[in-house]
Amino acid sequence: MTVTIFHNPRCSKSRQTLQLLQDRGIQPQVIEYLKNPPAQAELKRLLGLLQLQARELLRRKEPLYRELGLDDNSLNDKELINALHEHPVLMERPIVVANGKAVIGRPPEKVLEII
Repeated sequence: MTVTIFHNPRCSKSRQTLQLLQDRGIQPQVIEYLKNPPAQAELKRLLGLLQLQARELLRRKEPLYRELGLDDNSLNDKELINALHEHPVLMERPIVVANGKAVIGRPPEKVLEII
């Protein structure tokens, strides 16, 4: 089984999720998405796997969310996906992909649903 985690090492939930996987003997592919932002096509794929709209993947409490005017409900998915690509700090985390499914690890135990 291939498992991928979109990881932010500075985020406690992301660290806890990675540890949870490792404690179960899973060595996931770790993508530090702040250093290597997902392309728009990858973000669309993740949204499909997560069964979410782009707006639902945005961290609304990030100051940048309001600074960029992303609270504007007239913005479409393409615009929001571009914002996520250009400013990956806005992406909810961690995202774990396994078995053709994805989940946001909040709480970390949520990843157990797909592995």
